[in-house]
Order: sequence, then structure tokens, then C-alpha cells
Amino acid sequence: MSDSALALRALLTELLGVEPPFRLRTWDGAEAGPADAPLLALTDRRALRHLLWAPNELGLVRAYVSGAITLPGEDDDAHNIELYELLRRLAALAEDRPELSLRPTLRQGAGSALSPSGLRTLFGPDSRRMVATAVRLGAIGPRPPIPPEEVRRSHGPVHTLRRDRAAISHHYDVGNDFYRLVLGPSMVYSCAYWPPGTTTLEAAQEAKLDLVCRKLGLHRLPPGSRLLDVGCGWGSMLLHAARHYGVVGVGVTLSAEQARMARERIADAGLTDRVEIRLQDYREVVDGPFDAISSIGMAEHVGSAMYLRYAKTLYDLLRPGGRLLNHQIGRRPSAPGEPYRLSPFIAAYVFPDGELSPIGTTVSLLEQAGFEVRDVESLREHYALTLRRWVANLQEDWTQAVKLVGLGRARVWRLYMAACALAFEENRIGVNQVLAVRTGSEGSSGLPLSRGAWLENAPVRPEGAEDA
Repeated sequence: MSDSALALRALLTELLGVEPPFRLRTWDGAEAGPADAPLLALTDRRALRHLLWAPNELGLVRAYVSGAITLPGEDDDAHNIELYELLRRLAALAEDRPELSLRPTLRQGAGSALSPSGLRTLFGPDSRRMVATAVRLGAIGPRPPIPPEEVRRSHGPVHTLRRDRAAISHHYDVGNDFYRLVLGPSMVYSCAYWPPGTTTLEAAQEAKLDLVCRKLGLHRLPPGSRLLDVGCGWGSMLLHAARHYGVVGVGVTLSAEQARMARERIADAGLTDRVEIRLQDYREVVDGPFDAISSIGMAEHVGSAMYLRYAKTLYDLLRPGGRLLNHQIGRRPSAPGEPYRLSPFIAAYVFPDGELSPIGTTVSLLEQAGFEVRDVESLREHYALTLRRWVANLQEDWTQAVKLVGLGRARVWRLYMAACALAFEENRIGVNQVLAVRTGSEGSSGLPLSRGAWLENAPVRPEGAEDA
């Protein structure tokens, strides 16, 4: 029996300083590690080269996306539990050993092989046994090709109109059929809301859309009031608001695929006279004022340098007394002096140029823009439930998903959604709905005096009520 798995496990133990919290299987079928531990399978020696050239999270992801590593459950939904447990243990390992993510990436030496100076940087001067093990296992060699799903590093200023369009296109223009498979009939790509008794994803997304409408006070506005939905996705928020609350809606998105499908859905619903979808940046909207603005899962793309401009733009687009509902993922605050570091995997494969801010920063910037913040609600646990449903949807139709977008991209989405579910569950990230008001000239908010009154579950208007 080959000793490759035992040798690799011993190598990892010395590098990490602890026993690897998973079972290893190597390309030749050898295994090492506790039988009850989640399985990490290396199907090709290229996995080791990916990790040597990028000995951190990014190297691991490259090996997985390229197929050199497999994670539990792709061919068996019952193993999703094992996938979550493996990711939980890897996250805990990174938390205990943050220096692992700071190791320098090895650079190419003569003859397209690792240079001696690079090996010393990784292993140190007294690690000949580890180097010998890596050589014996076939880890030393040219850097494997970087998966095509990885975004090449861009240069120049971030969050220009052109660069933001490219970033949004990378994430959202992967095919509407793929998103329908993952999201289900609701086509809502943000945190659902799970009141007691809610059992289906579609019902939870409907509840979230109605929660946003009630927080915006759409049931108190006259028919024909104007709603702007920033980052409108596939149009679900506008469809709900127009059908049930009689609004006239405008949605903006930078995704051509989203805009195309949203327009089709609106036409199918017979709402083209009341809802308009634009392929447009929020900075290009000039036809205010609006009576209400929703921004659901869009502000994460704005960037910290542009956030005050974002907030001021929305403030200027609202009429006095109008409300903004800003639904946004947030991160935990950093320690004083600690720089913000987005996950290399998320930055390179999922949300290029995306940034998360603590909720306190978001509230402060909205207030600087002139808003009065009236309510903040955390939906952190709700997003964990939502993501697990999306992972289950993807798993259930895995073969079709691979046909639609390819194995590499399907793996990216599975890994990022499962990892994010755990991050929400463990309070490493959160999501918050912030209700803010552009008060009138004399400070009037237009809100009832009690929270219960302005959140009351008032009967919604049926379609056509605006004509009554």
C-alpha cells in the first residue's frame, strides 16, 4: 500500500504545528487520518503544486476549482453535512493560525521550477526532510495553470463605472438558467426572511420582500408612488411592490443578463406600464425624486471609498419624507490599526472589488449623507438558513448545474455559499436592514410613533387597486 497519504499528513502536521483536522486521501487511493473525520481528497499531484505556489487559502481554492482536490458531497447530497464540517474545521484552523494566510507566494525560478530562495522562504533553513517529502510526492515543479474562473488582478482605480460593470458582470452574468436552478422560482439573490412556520424558500423570500415594502411604508403611500430599486436583480422586489402596493417602479442593474430576464418577467406580468428596468449605474440616475428607495444586497459592491457618495446620491434622489431601506452584508469590526482583508477566494472568484463594512460604519455614513436612521435589524441567522437552501438546490441539480456553467464555476458557487452559511452561523459576518428617512424641512419623519405601528401587517393592495 502506498504511504503517500501518511507522508503528506506528516508533512502537513509539521507545517501546521498541529494534526490536520481532516482525513486525507491521495491520488493513488491511500488514506490517512481518523476514520470519522471529514475527507479531503487529492485526485492529482497538481494539488500540492497549487499549495506550494500559493500556500494559503487561494492555493487550496485553485486546487479545488481545477479538480485536483475534491470536497465531500458533489455526487451525494447526504455528504453535505460532511462538507460543512470540513469547512468548519478549516476555518477554525485558519482562525488559530492566521499566519498561514500571510505566507509569501513562491515565485518562479530558473527552468520554471521553484527557486531555492523560495523554498527557504516557505520551509526555513532546517526543513530538508519536508522538502524531500515534497519532492518524493511530486510537489516540486512548475506552477499549474490558474483556473480560468479566477479574475485576473486589475490595476488602476477601483469603482469606476467601467470597472464596476466588469465586476458585476463576472458574478451575475453567468446565465439566468443557473441562477434559477440555485435560487428557485423567487429569483431573489439576497437573504430571505423566515418567520415562525415558514418552511419553503419561496415563502421566505416573499416574506422578505413584503417586510421591505412595509418598512418603506408602501401600504401608506397613494397609488402611483415612485419606488427606485437599486441593484434590482431579476426584478422580484419591483414585481412584488407593483402587484401588491400599486407603485410605479424603476430598477437599475449593471448586469445585462439580469436586466433581460427582469424585463421578460415584467412583460409576462403585464406590468410594463408601471415598472421600468434600466441597465444603469446608480450614479447615473437623475430623474428623482422618488417616494421610496430599496437597496437590497447591492451596497456590498459600492466600496468604502465610494460609500458616502452612494449614500448622498440616494439621499438626493428621495423626496423629503421618503424612506430608504438598505439591506447589506456587514463584517465584524477590525481591531485598532488592523487593515481590512477580504477573503482572497471571494475577491478572486466571487465578488471582485467587493467590500464589507461594519454596521456602525454604514449607519455613520448614512447619517453623514443627511439621513436619519430609524431602525436597524439583523437578519444574520436568516441568511444562514437561506444559503443552506441554495446549496441544497445546487446539490439537487448538480449535473445540470455543471452542464450550464462548467464544473469549475459550479464548484466556486458551492464552496462560497457553503462557507458563507457557516460564516453567518458563527457570527463572522452579518446582514442588516437599515431603515433611514430623509426628514422634511421641519424634521418630520412621517413615521408612526411606535415601531409596531409602522411595521403593521396591513392588507396589501391587489393588482389593479390603483385604478379603483
